[in-house]
Amino acid sequence: MMPQIDEEKCDGCGLCVSVCLNNGLVIVNGVVARVEGVDCDWCTQCEIVCATGAICCPFEIVIER
Repeated sequence: MMPQIDEEKCDGCGLCVSVCLNNGLVIVNGVVARVEGVDCDWCTQCEIVCATGAICCPFEIVIER
């Protein structure tokens, strides 16, 4: 499963693409799209840098101390 993308919110800035360590995101026709066949390691960096809230990682990662 990959992060969920709301294409209507995406402004195509490309920040999410630049932080994806697995190269799992690309800009297509001015909006972000997932690259099929690329595994996501759930770092959530794409969600964090998205200023418009277009990317949502449906699982919360909790680190216990």
